[in-house]
Amino acid sequence: MKKFIDFLERLEENKIYYSLDKIRNDYIMVDIAVPGERWEVEFATDGNIVVERFRSIGDVEGEEAIKDLFDNFSD
Repeated sequence: MKKFIDFLERLEENKIYYSLDKIRNDYIMVDIAVPGERWEVEFATDGNIVVERFRSIGDVEGEEAIKDLFDNFSD
């Protein structure tokens, strides 16, 4: 728990926006969005920490890309 709290405090001290979520058992996820990247840092009850980083390749698309979002990811 100390690593989790220390991590949140460090984000706040550095003015890095984050949100918290729980998407699987025994983990709390810290979702971080910074320019060109999105991070998911998960803290487990057993002390394990898992980090996933998603980087933009810099492609910018127009409004037509919204159709792809709904076509490919809607239930």
